Amino acid sequence: MAYTAPVRDMMFDLEHLAGLASISQLPGFEDATPDTARAVLEECARFNQEVIAPLNRTGDLQPSSWSNGVVTTTPGFRQAFQQFAEGGWQGLQHPAQFDGQGLPKSISAACTEMLNGANLSFALCPLLSDGAIEALLTAGNDDQKRRFIPRLIAGQWTGTMNLTEPQAGSDLALVRTRAEPQGDGTYRIFGQKIYITYGEHDMAENIVHLVLARLPDAPPGVKGISLFIVPKMLEDGRRNDVWCASIEHKLGIKASPTAVLVYGDGKGEVGPGAIGELVGEPNRGLEYMFIMMNAARYAVGLQGVAVAEAAYQKAAAYAKDRVQSRPVDGSSAQAVPIVHHPDVRRMLMTMRALTEGARALALVAASLHDVGRAHPDAQQRAAHEAAYEFLVPLVKGFSTEMSLEVASLGVQVHGGMGYIEDTGAAQYYRDARILTIYEGTTAIQANDLVGRKTVRDGGALAMNFASRVGKTEDALRATGDAQAVAMAEQLAQARQAYAQVVAFIAANGKTDPNAAYAGSVPYLLLAGTLLAGWQLAQSWLATAQLGAEDAAFAMAKRATAAFYCAHLLPRCSALRDAVLQGADSVMTLPVEAF
Repeated sequence: MAYTAPVRDMMFDLEHLAGLASISQLPGFEDATPDTARAVLEECARFNQEVIAPLNRTGDLQPSSWSNGVVTTTPGFRQAFQQFAEGGWQGLQHPAQFDGQGLPKSISAACTEMLNGANLSFALCPLLSDGAIEALLTAGNDDQKRRFIPRLIAGQWTGTMNLTEPQAGSDLALVRTRAEPQGDGTYRIFGQKIYITYGEHDMAENIVHLVLARLPDAPPGVKGISLFIVPKMLEDGRRNDVWCASIEHKLGIKASPTAVLVYGDGKGEVGPGAIGELVGEPNRGLEYMFIMMNAARYAVGLQGVAVAEAAYQKAAAYAKDRVQSRPVDGSSAQAVPIVHHPDVRRMLMTMRALTEGARALALVAASLHDVGRAHPDAQQRAAHEAAYEFLVPLVKGFSTEMSLEVASLGVQVHGGMGYIEDTGAAQYYRDARILTIYEGTTAIQANDLVGRKTVRDGGALAMNFASRVGKTEDALRATGDAQAVAMAEQLAQARQAYAQVVAFIAANGKTDPNAAYAGSVPYLLLAGTLLAGWQLAQSWLATAQLGAEDAAFAMAKRATAAFYCAHLLPRCSALRDAVLQGADSVMTLPVEAF
């Protein structure tokens, strides 16, 4: 079946949960009205459904290939990327002064989900370019911004993020790539980088690598890392000394070339050492790169939502078509489509509820970032940006873990046919598997949630979210509706579990770090489960604002919210128990016993 962008659900979230009308009142976002958003989303849906989605299966069957340093992408990718660039999609959220469209992140996020839902492998190229643009906007000098950003936005050039090395995975203190000053303001870069998404390809004129490397006098560890721009092609037309040694053969996202890049092997036209220039100040590279990483982490969370949506659509279509067995309630003497069977409904509702909850949370997070960037009051900007930063590890960690569950259920709904590659259900499962790993594993997101986002302020911001959940519970009870009251009680139990874990993490983060960090991933999953459920409960309340023409949509939204609260929020209690009571058992077994 073909991918259909969930524009109706996205617009509902933007208007009723993310407060798009209020965002359009902020300086710089005056044009970002709901009408504008609807027009952008509908055109984005058309483009992705017609141009990008048909290449998804092709990319799985005909991956990118490497030969003597040259990477050839999947047939059709280059032409599709040209259309993507010509349509202005790369510049959606970037400043108009650099030829972007300057739209809020909340609108751009919905479009990003569509692109990833249509074709995850294709979408990774624009994702990395977005991160490069963000890093240069923040840390680049005026000349670098002028020379690089408009071309990245136009899609003439694409960007990459070069962190990982064979000996330095998540521990960037071990980075060895070196940068030797040349006395003319440039540097020669020597080293090897691995796992570089779209590090080499044939879809654009040039590739701009943002590379972490060490200066000769750099202090050891992460405080001695600087950031450099190293283009594949220099502006005078010479080929730089950066060479693609190979691309990886992967479980999924096969069309996306994951490159091994060698700097300083003498294979360019500039002599030994790739020519680069410093971004920002020396030894602050990791700080600058984290801007790119944070943007990418949020975007990977959207990838999780996108893959889950695509897997759900395929499973639901199959369940309505596949005839198998008579219904258990005796309502038919003949075999019926499997969608009539209770457990298939349970699986489909789980897929639907998790996806819609994660989408709502992601778009609300984007709206916080928009306010944090554009609000005229400095205190409001700081408060909203802090709330966004708190949610980033949840959007990344929870949404990607969720995508694995949803994609796996999609295979299960298909039964044996799901295990057969011809149906396409397995591709979503394989593609989703990387999402919990790249741009920081779930454990890295969870450690960030514990250390920077909870322990640092004693759990104050975490508990601020709990109080907001409590207000939603009050609003549900005030409706007098039996379903709403039941949801309020289920939310309250989950919120209380969350509050207990926040208190435990805040209390033990410094005095007993093993106890706190042993429960970091369960804490993240608990927080994500609660806050996604909170947004669905908010959705239930917001359906009261819909008109009669939206009756079917409102009914489905309320049913999905009620299912989530009844079936998924109870997980919070088990996750709480694992955090509060399970720390000792994590660390009991001696290392040599493994």
